[in-house]
Amino acid sequence: MADNTGASRADVELRLPAEGAYATIVRTTAAGLAARLDFTIDDIEDLRIAIGEASALVIPEADPGVDLVASFWFGRGSMTVELQAEAIDDPPLDTESFAWQVLDTMAQDASAGSEDGRFRVRFTVTSAVAAGMTGAEL
Repeated sequence: MADNTGASRADVELRLPAEGAYATIVRTTAAGLAARLDFTIDDIEDLRIAIGEASALVIPEADPGVDLVASFWFGRGSMTVELQAEAIDDPPLDTESFAWQVLDTMAQDASAGSEDGRFRVRFTVTSAVAAGMTGAEL
């Protein structure tokens, strides 16, 4: 299993059109992966919300006709997700937007920005139960 730093190849990668209608597929895929990692139902719902908000940030910035790439790295009780799409204009991140505020609240280590003609949003969601924490560690 790869670490969730992103330094290695993603454990799962999904490529689909950068259109709003496909965000549901990314959310469903993430939920299925999180279930396999023993995330709780609440953790899975938090992940689904975070994916939705990340999609709301990336898809409008994507150039027409490009792919949205969703990459997933698995850690001990955590999943790091990166959504990215080609965006030649190098759009800035609106940290005051509702989508960013929700994502930053729901996830850990949320970051976003443009680099090499791509707009990326990356975040980690952690499940205390899946990480094997005991009541004293919570």
